[in-house]
Amino acid sequence: MSGLPASATGGPAPAKGVRPAGLWNIANILTMVRLLLVPGFVLLMMHNGGYDEAWRSFAWAAFAIAMITDLFDGHLARTYNLVTDFGKIADPIADKAIMGAALICLSALDDLPWWVTGVILFREIGITLMRFWVIRLGVIPASRGGKMKTLAQGVGVGMYILPLVGPLATLRFWVMAVAVVLTVSTGLEYIGQAFRLRRAARRRESAG
Repeated sequence: MSGLPASATGGPAPAKGVRPAGLWNIANILTMVRLLLVPGFVLLMMHNGGYDEAWRSFAWAAFAIAMITDLFDGHLARTYNLVTDFGKIADPIADKAIMGAALICLSALDDLPWWVTGVILFREIGITLMRFWVIRLGVIPASRGGKMKTLAQGVGVGMYILPLVGPLATLRFWVMAVAVVLTVSTGLEYIGQAFRLRRAARRRESAG
């Protein structure tokens, strides 16, 4: 979940004369699958009051599939020049939708504190909007910390979805704690990069 449209992540530019990618390409189909998984995930997660171990396992499977498609759709779009306007908009929406749905369900079931959900969603939505705000000035690439954040969030939330007990239940607390720290720290890092882009743009305007 990079929060950045596939077209702005530093992939190869389409060669001149190459036909634009059509809407129905594999990258967009994976994005649409991820969007369709969101309501299915919520139904599975909240079935029988949200505490049925079997249904929680099915919900985890849906969440895992969504996370895996997130890894592949952007890579395919960049590698094979499958970037479309639909993908630019739908990809970050799909990323935030599945993670947001999982966090909200977990907090509604009292499995995860609401402040954790609030911090993560505020950061993810805010940084995505900020990236669109400065994209005409330059790209804010996903940092190593940002990639670690995405991994920690996915693993942590996935572990909370599963009905874990004992040492694994303790471990998921620490994984989520790491995810929250990375969420905040990388968010501040990206804000700094955005302001540096704005300052550089103003200097260029003044020099011109």
